[in-house]
Amino acid sequence: MQALSAGEHPILLETATQLANAAKQWERSEVLGIDTEFVRERTYRAKLGLVQISDGRTAWLVDPLTAGSLEPLAQLMANTDITKILHSSSEDLEVLMYALGQLPQPMVDTQIACAMLGQSLQLAYSHAVKWLFDISIDKDQTRSNWCRRPLHSRQLRYAAMDVVLLPMMLQRLKPQLEEAGRWQWLVEDITRMKRNSLIPVDPEKAYLRFPGIGRIDQAGLRALQALAAWRERTAEAKDRARGFVISDAGLMQLARLRPASAEEIRQIQDIHPSELKRYQAQILQIIADSKASTSVVGNIMKLNNLQHKQLKAMRLIVGESAGKLGIDPALLASRKELEKLIRAVASGENIPERFLGWRTTIITDGLMTILAGSPATPAA
Repeated sequence: MQALSAGEHPILLETATQLANAAKQWERSEVLGIDTEFVRERTYRAKLGLVQISDGRTAWLVDPLTAGSLEPLAQLMANTDITKILHSSSEDLEVLMYALGQLPQPMVDTQIACAMLGQSLQLAYSHAVKWLFDISIDKDQTRSNWCRRPLHSRQLRYAAMDVVLLPMMLQRLKPQLEEAGRWQWLVEDITRMKRNSLIPVDPEKAYLRFPGIGRIDQAGLRALQALAAWRERTAEAKDRARGFVISDAGLMQLARLRPASAEEIRQIQDIHPSELKRYQAQILQIIADSKASTSVVGNIMKLNNLQHKQLKAMRLIVGESAGKLGIDPALLASRKELEKLIRAVASGENIPERFLGWRTTIITDGLMTILAGSPATPAA
């Protein structure tokens, strides 16, 4: 198979001239597979280590650390005459947008495409390749440091194999989706996913990501919101992973205990001494300010007994609909998304976008009937 041969002999692009020459070849393609390799262990933003591109006959590996300006890549992503194919693209979109300032236009996500044909919504690339072509892909370099140079031959082969079969996957998947009347489903979901990927993180809402905030009182919520917003801004400014500014556990302890002195803050075991040395004064001031505030901080609404019954009935609708369609229920709506719908209706907010479009007649109409039949009200 030509694609596999291309994966065995990838072309590494390490200079601006090599990148420019390859870009001229890409312009002659109608379809290109795209993948990225990155490192995000200690930094706020993922560090791009490699960009893989393939037309199914050749595999190009762009080294962003040596190739100079990545403008040719940005132009490729913006070229609407070339369809870009990615698999499980959410993190790739984040990395590409940060590195290039441009998302792939247009694009197909083969993970979602496979899910629309009955596979798991979390189907890995290697499993998709096995399902479609009965080909086994080696995953031995998953934990490689893609920003360390030089890259060895095993890494280059692994990276190339992650992209060379994507054009063939689209050739196999698109006719099946069209025959099933689901190609437009895919277009719609990818459009929404790309639009959502452009929404910036709101530091003032960072506290909502913490589990268990429904059990925190208003004083604790005010402290948590302020501390989480501070950590978000600090992590971004210093380009450090949030946990390397201060851990989630440490932040929660600070919000619960709200220490007022250096002696009290040192009693919290989930904060590393180096973090205390660097941020202690700021943390104490943030907590003091939160204590002086009388603002009301929004919390995640707990579901009451009626809403739990509604949720159970809604999950049945999703499960039954997914069974009839032969797809993963998560493709229609997860439990978390159903809870979000319940809270939106109870609060008089708009229906979450997830439940619009092609899902409307499949599940949303039935879900809204359940909610309208027994109006939900927020729990006390």
